[in-house]
Amino acid sequence: MSTEHPFAEFIKILGKGKKGSRPLTQDEAYRAMSMILDNKVEAIQLGAFLMLMRVKEETAEELAGFVQAARESFISPTQQIDVDLDWSSYAGKRRHLPWFLLSTFLLAENGVRVFMHGAGGHTEGRIYTHNILKYLGYQCANNIDESIIQIQENNFSYLSLQHICPPLYDMINLRPLMGLRSPVHTLVRLLNPLDATHTIQGIFHPSYRQVHQNAALLLNQTSMAVIKGEGGETERNPDMDCLVQTVKNSQLSDEQWPALFARRHVKSDNMEPQQLADLWQGKINNEFAEATIIGTTAIALQLINKVDSQQQAHELATSLWLERKARI
Repeated sequence: MSTEHPFAEFIKILGKGKKGSRPLTQDEAYRAMSMILDNKVEAIQLGAFLMLMRVKEETAEELAGFVQAARESFISPTQQIDVDLDWSSYAGKRRHLPWFLLSTFLLAENGVRVFMHGAGGHTEGRIYTHNILKYLGYQCANNIDESIIQIQENNFSYLSLQHICPPLYDMINLRPLMGLRSPVHTLVRLLNPLDATHTIQGIFHPSYRQVHQNAALLLNQTSMAVIKGEGGETERNPDMDCLVQTVKNSQLSDEQWPALFARRHVKSDNMEPQQLADLWQGKINNEFAEATIIGTTAIALQLINKVDSQQQAHELATSLWLERKARI
């Protein structure tokens, strides 16, 4: 009789049926992801594992274990830097342009060191961050050390998951093959590759907010915020109330941020990326976009302790926007 493959242990835990299956413990999730990232798993096992996880959905403990394993696989940078805010960008935008990018530029212009990581191309019909940055005059980094240099010079850098953890990048790009997202789409948002003091994440499905919140707690991330972002990105929709769920000094909290408009806006058919640069430079007006930028910036400002209240956050974000250096 053939010897059972070591990874079969984890597939059995997840796949024994309604009565026999259970979630992985944090340690089991860590060991499973370690084997995957070490290329010790057969392709058929990986597919089965990812889809079993997809059907049952990830627990906070599983996410924490996956992230621990992923972080151990990173190539260490040759120099260190203190980063203020880790900003994940993996969903891509479909209905609106990624106005949140101007929120990160606004923060960077005012001394906040922002590290953004993401991946694009895994879902058809979406606009991804790395394709938009060129319209704003930014060059994506090619490795972690280059990101550190960019942050030192401009307080901002974007680095693809491809250069942070290639196996996870390959897995996230299995979506067209599988037809479904996988746990990788969730765990990458929690990676925080440069150990930023604060982390902010956007999700699409509201039920995942609390999972992210509890996973961050297990990972000892002492300051994080997660929102149901527009299209799944970290972007506040000003037409809707926004629930911000946070971890602050090992305490979980929820805060409702009200809609900024009484009526919803009609979606624009114009998805030309040049509009982001034009808006920043003051060449065009767009009240929805400006409210999105200000509202998203306000949430970030409160997270990083620049203000004490929503009102102060909104006032400061508005002031920063009005006083921005209107050039790219």
